[in-house]
Amino acid sequence: MDGPKTRWATTVDGASIAYQEFGRGDATLVVIHPWVSHLEVSWEQPRFARFMRRLSQNLRVVHMDKRGMGMSDRIAGTPDVSLLMDDVRAVFDASGTERAAVFGWGGSASAPLAALFAATYPERTTALILDGSLLERRLPDNPHGVTNEEQDEWARTSAAIWGDDDHAVELARECFGERPEDCPIEDVEFLRWLTKMMRYSCTPTSMVAFGRMWYETDISHALPTIHVPTAVFCKSGAPDAGGADNDQRLWAEFNVTHVPGAKLIEIPGAAHVIWIEEPEPYVSALERFLASVEDEKAELDRLLATVMFTDVVGSTERAADLGDVAWKELIGRHDATVRAMLARYRGTEVKTMGDGFLATFDGPARAVRCAQGICEAVKPLGLEVRAGCHTGEIELVGADVGGIAVHIGARVGALAGPSEVLVSSTVKDLVAGSGLVFEDRGEHELKGVPETWHVYAAVS
Repeated sequence: MDGPKTRWATTVDGASIAYQEFGRGDATLVVIHPWVSHLEVSWEQPRFARFMRRLSQNLRVVHMDKRGMGMSDRIAGTPDVSLLMDDVRAVFDASGTERAAVFGWGGSASAPLAALFAATYPERTTALILDGSLLERRLPDNPHGVTNEEQDEWARTSAAIWGDDDHAVELARECFGERPEDCPIEDVEFLRWLTKMMRYSCTPTSMVAFGRMWYETDISHALPTIHVPTAVFCKSGAPDAGGADNDQRLWAEFNVTHVPGAKLIEIPGAAHVIWIEEPEPYVSALERFLASVEDEKAELDRLLATVMFTDVVGSTERAADLGDVAWKELIGRHDATVRAMLARYRGTEVKTMGDGFLATFDGPARAVRCAQGICEAVKPLGLEVRAGCHTGEIELVGADVGGIAVHIGARVGALAGPSEVLVSSTVKDLVAGSGLVFEDRGEHELKGVPETWHVYAAVS
């Protein structure tokens, strides 16, 4: 079955991200699929096409293949969350979407990515809709999660039969569920489509790498900062506490508990994958939820961001040695160097504080790399800089920022030594798959901040 025309968005680092837009309506819904997807092969499945056409009757729908999947550019190694959020933002921009509801359905990648986007870009997110996946897959953080060993075993067995027609029934049960209502395993054409979808989406190696990245990514620190209207959908006939492995009800309740103000919306039906069944009950409920938040268009003044603090080590002594004129010239060169690095890593300068900077980033990995770059770039000037990074909710106060996250970032930075970048545990947990390496610097009491905080040094 023919689908909409495929187009490509270009990210700031030059990657091409495949997307489609279709349907009509005043509201736009950006759909984030599970990590395995292929835009055009998806439309070859009549059940999928039926669901998407009903979804687009009253909504403008935009969906995409994330980087490394389907028709989007492949990557070397495994991406981090910052890159994948860039993909979503690039599709927003290319499709002319200023604001939209973000819908993460199915799989371990869609819900976390949708949730992080909503927390980071509330000004572009009218609502967040989650279905069919956990926001946190690891034990012990999530009592319904899986162990590291279980994740590795799943990856090993899945990779061995990925896209293999001889194992189509096994793969269908793995992807859709064990119960008869979850998957039409007697439908030969359905099984043939499924294995083709797998082969066209990604290689077994990429599938395992993405699965590992999402397993290791911890977004629990970001969930309390989501302030856009949020709905978690669950089929009323989905398995409950005594049911199948895909325990949607417990998953939905866990997600609702961890996102402030989230609503649990039950939908008639039982299938684990939302497009398997007749779409009307599900889409009608989704439309009702979006209608209930349609008037909530005011810009939010709180968002998730990574703050970076830097300051020159031993500046007082150095200024005294050089004198006012020479010191002013040196600090001017320092400031120009820092601003060049901020531009390179897409940081936003908030303010300078004598010989230091406060900047914000929409991705923690970029903030850490920028801080490392600044430490190296100022050495030829005869200066050494210390830096600290923390990710959390910030408040926009005119051109300035405030909130506890800013205080934590400042306190973490104050602990750093010359040419050292320290980060909070929140930053470390959010950059899984980025290639950054950290050394444990222990727990510290931060002045004016409740509880103790684990601090890590970025070493590569």
